[in-house]
Amino acid sequence: MTHYQKTTRNISVSVKPYFLEEHSEPNEDQYFWAYHVKIANQSNETVQLLKRFWQITDAKGHRIEVRGVGVVGEQPFIHPGQVYEYTSAAPLPTPSGMMVGAYQLANHDGEHFDVDIPAFSLDSPHERAPLN
Repeated sequence: MTHYQKTTRNISVSVKPYFLEEHSEPNEDQYFWAYHVKIANQSNETVQLLKRFWQITDAKGHRIEVRGVGVVGEQPFIHPGQVYEYTSAAPLPTPSGMMVGAYQLANHDGEHFDVDIPAFSLDSPHERAPLN
């Protein structure tokens, strides 16, 4: 399982995607992935995750954007030295694709800033040769 990681302002975001064979229907062009995210606060201030933004691109180059409040129904506070983890999922109509995005966080002073989510590849065993 490939691991992707990026750090912005001492906030480290790592992602491990994995293909969900049992939820996918290749004959119907339905492919599902889960991805496990770890957000590690390596700064000296408490931050709160306010919003998420994703760009999801399939193998044909079709892109959708997803924006929303928090992640998995939460807007967690992450204290210095703490790690927040969650798992979510994404469907695609093709056997491979890419995801990239950002989280909007706020610190105790009310400053809002974006933290990059690393680009990561969604490759299934149904793809002859991974595109990404």
